Amino acid sequence: MAGLRSVLGGRSVARQVFLLVVVIVLLLVVAAVVALVLQVRHDTTQEARNRSLAVAETFANAPGTIEALESPDPTAVLQPRAEAAREQSKVDFIVVMNTDGIRYTHPKPDRIGKKFVGTLEPALAGRPVTEQITGTIGPLVQAVVPVKAPDGEVVGLVSAGITTANVGGTADRQLPLVLSAAAVALLLATAGAALVSRRLMRQTHGLGPHEMTRMYEHHDAVLHAVREGVLIVDDGGTLLLANDEAHRLLALPADAEGRHVLSLGLDPGTAELLASGRVATDEVHRVGDRLLAVNQRTTDRAGVPPGSVATLRDSTELRALSGRAETARERLNMLYDAGVGIGTSLDVTRTAEELTELAVPRFADFATVDLFDAVLSGGQPDAAAALSRTALSGIRKDAPLYAVGERIRFVESSPQGRSLDTGRPVLEARLAEAAGWQAQDLERSAQIVEYGIHSLITVPLRAGSLVLGVVSFWRCEKPEPFDTDELALAEELVARAAVSIDNARRYTREHSMAVTLQRSLLPRNLPEQDALEIAYRYLPAQAGVGGDWFDVLPLSGARVALVVGDVVGHGLHAAATMGRLRTAVHNFSALDLPPDELIALLDELVGRIDQDETEEDGSAPVTGATCLYAVYDPVTRRCTVARAGHPPPALIHPDGSVEFPDVPAGPPLGLGGLPFETAELELAEGSRLVLYTDGLVEDRERDIDVGLDMLREALGRAGQSPEDTCRTVLDARLTARSSDDIALIVARTRALTADQVAEWPVPADPAAVGEVRAAVSRRLAEWGLDELTFTTELILSELVTNALRYGGGPIHVRVLRDRNLICEVFDSSSTSPHLRYATMTDEGGRGLFLVAQLAERWGTRYLPAGKVIWAEQPLP
Repeated sequence: MAGLRSVLGGRSVARQVFLLVVVIVLLLVVAAVVALVLQVRHDTTQEARNRSLAVAETFANAPGTIEALESPDPTAVLQPRAEAAREQSKVDFIVVMNTDGIRYTHPKPDRIGKKFVGTLEPALAGRPVTEQITGTIGPLVQAVVPVKAPDGEVVGLVSAGITTANVGGTADRQLPLVLSAAAVALLLATAGAALVSRRLMRQTHGLGPHEMTRMYEHHDAVLHAVREGVLIVDDGGTLLLANDEAHRLLALPADAEGRHVLSLGLDPGTAELLASGRVATDEVHRVGDRLLAVNQRTTDRAGVPPGSVATLRDSTELRALSGRAETARERLNMLYDAGVGIGTSLDVTRTAEELTELAVPRFADFATVDLFDAVLSGGQPDAAAALSRTALSGIRKDAPLYAVGERIRFVESSPQGRSLDTGRPVLEARLAEAAGWQAQDLERSAQIVEYGIHSLITVPLRAGSLVLGVVSFWRCEKPEPFDTDELALAEELVARAAVSIDNARRYTREHSMAVTLQRSLLPRNLPEQDALEIAYRYLPAQAGVGGDWFDVLPLSGARVALVVGDVVGHGLHAAATMGRLRTAVHNFSALDLPPDELIALLDELVGRIDQDETEEDGSAPVTGATCLYAVYDPVTRRCTVARAGHPPPALIHPDGSVEFPDVPAGPPLGLGGLPFETAELELAEGSRLVLYTDGLVEDRERDIDVGLDMLREALGRAGQSPEDTCRTVLDARLTARSSDDIALIVARTRALTADQVAEWPVPADPAAVGEVRAAVSRRLAEWGLDELTFTTELILSELVTNALRYGGGPIHVRVLRDRNLICEVFDSSSTSPHLRYATMTDEGGRGLFLVAQLAERWGTRYLPAGKVIWAEQPLP
């Protein structure tokens, strides 16, 4: 009893097993009882159906039943027969009825003559039917069969049935016996479970499942975590258990447990000691290249199976500790040097070369870097594309490895192919035995092995989810192959280099985008014009893309505008800002504004750009944007110049002398609040005007004054043509690539001759229009442009008429023969005409419309003392 109480007490495994067994037996008994009762009841009900059907069919087919149904009083004949048959057949009722369901017989006479309760249709159709219903005597099982005449006609019905109370009686009588048997079975099962639980209590020492699980986990963790090998051997010499350290120290096979120690391939001395089970204390045994100290004790105690426990301790670790510390220090130094020495530039190829130069010979005898072609150009790597050998370093130059620049497609079975596919490093300790590696190139693989390269590590160059390429480390001088520690070092080394290579790739991509943007924004071809002979140079910075720009813009009256500007900074922002400023100058120049007014509008635009960008994203303003704008008139040979924070232009006179004209220096664009001034220069024909950006004369090592002196000297010895001037200036300036962009324009002036210009004053008299037409006709005839006489007369008639009617005196007309025929009408009014559609009732308003239709271009140019309305026609 005491043992049973101990089993039932507490939360031990034994108690839980006992309760579980009792509950299972109880559930089985209950299920068996329920199943038995249900089966008995089912069988009894089926028996009642069969009996009811048999009794009903027997009575229906009995002799005299048909005659009784046809008699005048069927009840008198059939009631005694039915009751006698009911008592004899042990059913609860036999009812005979006509085809309408009116009873002729019933155990209770008061029910005779009443309607039968049940289903009659199948029986009327000639088929017997059995059913469970609630009738006049309660729930019952009944059968209804037809009574058929000799001709098959149904002349009546007979029903026999048994009530549910009588049906279940048999099951109820059997239930006590069933329950008694179940109780006995439960009692026997409980006693058996108690015996089993008592034995289990002794085995588990009363521990609960959580305590046992925790004890096992602690035991397993301690056993496999200790730095000593542990082996348990039974008294027959069979190895029962070996922890991880024992497997490592003895190089045991994976299936060592369960095998005899003499069959494990151990050295004889160690195997004999473990099989003997004798006591040993710190016996030293040599196993491979290790010295193991072995301690062994027997486990033969009361209640413990006989056998022995042996512990192994590696005594060579202390000797190797100092060497390992030195190796670790060298590897840390290598990783530090990698962080400092790899990625010194934003060049993908150079970064790959720095990785290979660092690894050889400190880590490997040869190192190679293979990158996808798209990575070299700054794009996203394509796993299906070929790779290019980007860098190769080695202790010798004659290794039979792929040369730099070769395109390679690694097969899937090669270490490089597996690294690219899985994104994990691969160690091939012995290349001569690696068939998958040799499948890459059988001939070259044989040459590599013959050369002496015997071990390989491949590591993918990963940058986030992108694999940029693969790095291979080859060993030939050191006889030992690469090991797992060196594999981890190679992975860390490549991981650091991958960050730098990816940064260089991203920079290359951004630089390419910025260069593309900048080149698309700079002028590709200079417009055709005869006022200036122009040569130009644009040199991008050594690193990055700047915001230097230039342009040549033809204006009305054969004039030409030269513009050069600089947005301080590099990158996409500077290039995009440069494009916006160049577009703005194009638009403003179409208004024929003086240089100082155009610079003022540009200054206001930069201020708005700064304000909008600062409010939206907090970006820095466009500080340091400069511009120089010059307009040259080949008729007067005058050049009007204005600048905003830009270096002054240089002027080379026809005699070769050089000067820097005094052009007022306005503030850089975007500062606002200060006016801009212009300088007007009269240039002799053949003079060369030199416009440039500050990258030509200024850098970090040289002051701008020194740069201007150098520029003056170079211009003094330059040839006469603008091309020679550009070449001389850049050859003298660029001993190395500049850190800033350089834009240079050299424009040699030309002048329209007196024969190309015709000018007439116009009196304030409408009759003067005819005189102007006549004078123009004569001059066009002299120029051989008779084809343009009619249109020119019409254009000048309308322009002069408008000047006389709406302008103010003095009025004069000028006609220029340049690349086009240009007609200009000057007056003192500042009112600008507007093109419009005249209605049918308007007397005027059609003249300017005709001018616009006849001329290729027309417009208005404002002067300090009035305006000019001009129109251009192409020469035939």
